[in-house]
Amino acid sequence: MNANTLPVTNGSLLIAEPFMGDTNFDRSVVLVCEHSPAGTFGLVLNQTTDLQLGDVIDDVYTTQSLFIGGPVQQNTLHFIHRRPDLIDGSIRVTSGLYWSGDFEQVKQAINVGTLTERDIRFFVGYSGWDAGQLAGELDQKAWIVSRADATFLFETPADQFWRGVLKRMGGEFKSIAHYPVDPRLN
Repeated sequence: MNANTLPVTNGSLLIAEPFMGDTNFDRSVVLVCEHSPAGTFGLVLNQTTDLQLGDVIDDVYTTQSLFIGGPVQQNTLHFIHRRPDLIDGSIRVTSGLYWSGDFEQVKQAINVGTLTERDIRFFVGYSGWDAGQLAGELDQKAWIVSRADATFLFETPADQFWRGVLKRMGGEFKSIAHYPVDPRLN
């Protein structure tokens, strides 16, 4: 089964086709945290902001950057991590990768230094699709579907993530990773 025919499940990566045409998702990679017949919730993994967590949350002492999770409700804060041993109430997304949990525990672990950006990422807003909406976009070939790897996710810089995921997939996808942003300038 090639990556374009993989079903979308929790833990899938939605990789934007190079010429998608939606500025919200230009060369983005979205982690699907929850997928059901009612709709899909995800977080863009490779769109950074100029904000730090301490800019939006009181009593957090870190310079950790915030990411843009998507265009929906950008006044909300979400997080993914790979430390369920430190955070109660986490939801398993896929092997080694968790979403949400007890935020008071998160703040405490960050402030004492037991939880760092190598293990957790924070997002303002999220990406969401109503029932059937994502299926329509997949039919239009707007997204390439792959699987998340927690180690790769946390160890790959955001500005290299889109290309890196495609290169890891190999074959035709490795070629797509080298498509120019504007082919007219090629």
